[in-house]
Amino acid sequence: MGYVEASGLGHTLPDGRELFREVSFRVGEGATVALVGANGAGKTTLLRMISGDLTPQAGSVVRVGGLGVMRQFIGSVRDQTTVRDLLVGLAPGALRAAGEALEAAELAMMEREDEPTQLRYADALVGWGDAGGYDAEVLWDTVTVAALGVPFDRAQHRMVRTLSGGEQKRLALEALLRGPEEVLLLDEPDNYLDVPGKRWLEDRLVETPKTVLFVSHDRELLARTATHVVTLEAHSAWVHGGGFASYHDARTARLDRLDELHKRWNEEHQRLKDLVRTLQQQAKNSEAMAAKYHAMQTRLAKFEEAGPPPERPVTENVKMRLGGGRTGVRAVTCTGLELTGLMKPFDLEVYYGERVAVLGANGSGKSHFLRLLGGDSVTHTGAWKLGARVVAGLFAQTHEHPEWVGKPLVDILGRGEGTRRGLDRGRAISALRRYGLQSQADQDFATLSGGQQARFQVLLLELSGCTLLLLDEPTDNLDVQSAEALEEGLAAFDGTVLAVTHDRWFARSFDRFLSFAEDGRVRETAEPVWDSGRVERTR
Repeated sequence: MGYVEASGLGHTLPDGRELFREVSFRVGEGATVALVGANGAGKTTLLRMISGDLTPQAGSVVRVGGLGVMRQFIGSVRDQTTVRDLLVGLAPGALRAAGEALEAAELAMMEREDEPTQLRYADALVGWGDAGGYDAEVLWDTVTVAALGVPFDRAQHRMVRTLSGGEQKRLALEALLRGPEEVLLLDEPDNYLDVPGKRWLEDRLVETPKTVLFVSHDRELLARTATHVVTLEAHSAWVHGGGFASYHDARTARLDRLDELHKRWNEEHQRLKDLVRTLQQQAKNSEAMAAKYHAMQTRLAKFEEAGPPPERPVTENVKMRLGGGRTGVRAVTCTGLELTGLMKPFDLEVYYGERVAVLGANGSGKSHFLRLLGGDSVTHTGAWKLGARVVAGLFAQTHEHPEWVGKPLVDILGRGEGTRRGLDRGRAISALRRYGLQSQADQDFATLSGGQQARFQVLLLELSGCTLLLLDEPTDNLDVQSAEALEEGLAAFDGTVLAVTHDRWFARSFDRFLSFAEDGRVRETAEPVWDSGRVERTR
């Protein structure tokens, strides 16, 4: 068994901003610990320090046991990496080095076959075997069959970019969870997984005897798997010794305690300063009071040197004013609608004020359906229409907006578009402040984090006066607090909502569920159905 211990870790960004300081925690043997925090708090940076990818500027890391790491980019690999390359990259250091040497020798053999090259290749084969390469290939055979349905000898030369994001994640997770490493660091392992995939991951994390530290924003995953929660906030970290079910109460109690400690510290600080000033005046008239004055100065200096209690997190009070407005009774009507090649014809009526969750496997046509309702050109047959006074606003899953590239947020808000009026700088910054984006006012949209891009898109929907919100995976990149703020905003929205989601926690707030099944049929169910291959008509 292995463990990880972080002591006094600190990191300052190149522009001089402090990311975090004095971060200390321990991931004990066999524990499954969640690392949570707002977008941009430094979670990935902290994982890179623990993995050894980044040297700590302050503090130290102790790791005991073999280390396996899933980095955040897995799921979006688009280069020339093969399945074999990916699996070798996830292997222990000695095996990884032997694999790289063998690949280099094989490439040399393709160019020339002289005796030195052949000897180098033979040595590389011996090194591969001594490092456990052939045993690893047996394991990888099990991994590729489980993740891709084909054996390793058929999968190893396949380009990873030809796999879906979910397949890339599943491949890496199978390798790490089945591998020999005792300690795993997983950076957003649930991203790109559909709900059956997330349930599989939850089961594996609950069952594994390995020591696991993982980053995730999925509240269902956190609730099912985390034995402890490390929170990175206010430039430091604190540890909740229980699971996610009791996390919110523990955080609220901690904030209340910090408020009380800061209040007491400020009162004592003011009392000491007042005493110093009083004794200073008395010391002018009495040498006897001078000693007391100097003693009180020393006491105040020591008090200030010890410093105040830990910094209180600044609550990002995201206030979404999704107004909406009254529309016709039927907000959306579909008759015999079929998106060519994606689904079979279906009928649908969505009424004003309803919240409809659109569920189903990746590639089943859910996003295309929302894009069609949002006014995009999508090949289809049958008919659809929006009701009277319905103004549709689309939240795009990919956040791809080439028209915003190179433009700061205040400029995008200043121009206006469609039903959205332009805002002057003052009003633009005021609107950004409600979404916790005032510090990014002059920042290019493309440089924002995924969560910040998501919040900005919701702000644009608010300003557009939409009465029908079409949301494609709106919580995918949101931290826990931002996701909860979105739910509160939608609860107050006077209009109709259709949302594609794989977020089970988020789906609880909806009252109708439309499932796009693997057989191409679109059906309504009484409750969320996440395995689209087993949809049964229940309504």
